[in-house]
Amino acid sequence: MNLKVTMKRTLLSSVLAAGLVLTPVSILGAPDSVSAATAQTAAISVTVDGAKLALSPSPVTLKGNVLVPMRAIFKALHSSVTWEGGTKTILAVKGGTTISLQIGSKRAVRNGKTLSLAEAPQQVNGATMVPLRFVAEALGADVQYDTAKHAIRITSAEALLQKKLEAWEKEEEASKPKALTTKQIVDQNDGKIVMITTEIGQGSGVVVGKDEILTNYHVIVDTSKGSATLLNGQEVELEGIVGYDEESDLAVVKTKTPLNIAPVAIGLEASKGDHVVAIGSPLGIQNTVSDGVISNITYEGNTEYYQTSAPIDHGSSGGGLFNDFGQLIGITAAGIDDTQADLNFAVASDNILMLLYDIEENPPAKIAFLPKKLPDSLKDATTDQIRDVVEDNFSEIQSSQGTTELKKFEVTRDADGWLVITAVIDPTFYMVYGHAASEDMRFWAIDAGSQLRDMLPDENIQLTVYYDQTFSFEPRGFEASQVTALGDGTWRVRFPVIDYQGKEKAIVRVNA
Repeated sequence: MNLKVTMKRTLLSSVLAAGLVLTPVSILGAPDSVSAATAQTAAISVTVDGAKLALSPSPVTLKGNVLVPMRAIFKALHSSVTWEGGTKTILAVKGGTTISLQIGSKRAVRNGKTLSLAEAPQQVNGATMVPLRFVAEALGADVQYDTAKHAIRITSAEALLQKKLEAWEKEEEASKPKALTTKQIVDQNDGKIVMITTEIGQGSGVVVGKDEILTNYHVIVDTSKGSATLLNGQEVELEGIVGYDEESDLAVVKTKTPLNIAPVAIGLEASKGDHVVAIGSPLGIQNTVSDGVISNITYEGNTEYYQTSAPIDHGSSGGGLFNDFGQLIGITAAGIDDTQADLNFAVASDNILMLLYDIEENPPAKIAFLPKKLPDSLKDATTDQIRDVVEDNFSEIQSSQGTTELKKFEVTRDADGWLVITAVIDPTFYMVYGHAASEDMRFWAIDAGSQLRDMLPDENIQLTVYYDQTFSFEPRGFEASQVTALGDGTWRVRFPVIDYQGKEKAIVRVNA
C-alpha cells in the first residue's frame, strides 16, 4: 500500500470531519465586539488560500454575522451549488458532503443532520447571500477574522490537508534513520551474530531476544543438542526450539542462559538495487562479512526472498542480511554453487516478523528440540521397513543445478550378508547436469550413508543409484553387463551413477 496515499486519505478525512462541529452562534468568533453599524460601513475583505475574492455585492453583516454571495464562496471552496427557485433552497455538494440551506430559514442540513444557524440566508439586491462561517466550516475550511483590518481569511480543506502533509513529511524526514558505512553496520551488528553448532552440522544465527536466536529451520531440524558461539568465543548451550516456520525455513531457538546482547533492529521494504551487508559463518569461519546488492526479489509460496550478490557459503545459513541503516532485512538461507553470478538468497524480514509475532501471540508450552524424522535405530526392521525410511528421507538430491528425485527404491540382503539399497536417478537430469552436480551427489551419498550407518551400525551397507534407460537401438561403448537386449527390439542401459559402501568407514564413487 502507498503510505503517502493512505496518509492523505486519513488527513483528508480528519480535515473534513472538522466540519461536523459547527458553531450555531456568532459567525466570526468574536462578533459581539463588532456592531452591525460598524461592520456595514467598513469594507470587509475575504481571502481564500491567500487569494482575495471579488464579491458582488459586498459582504453584509447582520447582528455580527457576515453573509457573502452564494456562488462566489461555494466556487472558491471547490463546491458545486444549485439554486431551486420554487422553494428558494440552496443545495451544495463537495465530495461526500451535501449542504442544504433555505432563504429566511435558520436551519441547515449537512449530510442529513439538521443544524442551527445564527443568521438565515438572505436575498440582497437580487443576490443570494449565505452565512460565510457556516458554509466554510461545513466544507472543512478554517475561518479566521482580523478585526483590526476587517479581513476574513479562509483556509480551504485542501490547503489544510496540504499543510498537514508537509508537516508530516518533514517529521518523517527528520525521523528517517541515517545511512551507515559498511564498517558502521558491522560495528553495530557483528556481536549480534553467532555461530551455531549441532551434532549434525554448523550454521549461523541472529540474536533477537535476551535468550533467543533466529536461524534457518534446516540448521536446527533433526538435532537434539547444540550451542551458539558468541563473537568473543563464549559458547552458550541451546535449550530447544521456541517456534518455527518450516515453509519459510525459519526457526527461533532459546539458550539455556541469557546472552546479554542487545537484539538486532528489524527493518522492512528493501528494494532491488539496495546495498546490503551479510554477516555469518561460512565453512565455520566465524562472523565473516560480505556485501553486495539486492539483485532480485522472488517469492516461493508465502515466502519472500531477497536474491543478493553478497557472497555466502555452506555455514552461512541463519546469518544476517542488513540494510544501510543497520537493520536486519533477511536471514541468509541458500545459494547456487558453480556460477559466476553470486546467486544467493535470504528469507525476507516480512516472514521473520510474522514468525516472531506468532511466537509472541502463541508462546510454546514447552521448549524442546523437534522430534527427529529418522528413527534412532533400524536394527530389527524388515527390508520393506528400511526401504520406506530411505524413500521417505533420502529420495531427493538437491544440487546447484536443481533438485532431482530418485525412484524405484529396492532393499535386499545379498549372499554375503550386505544390506543393498538401490534407486534410479532421473536420466534427463543426469544427462544434462550429471557432471556439474557430481559434488552434490557425492555429499548426498555421504550424508545418507552416514545416517543409515547410525541407524544400522552393525551392517555392511551398499547404497547404489543407477542410470536406467531403454532405447530403440543397441547403444555402443558400454560394458556388456551394462546393456541388456529386452527381446522386443529395445535395449536397456543400466550402470551405477553413485556407489556408497560403508560400515565403520565409507567410500563413495560418483560416475559423472
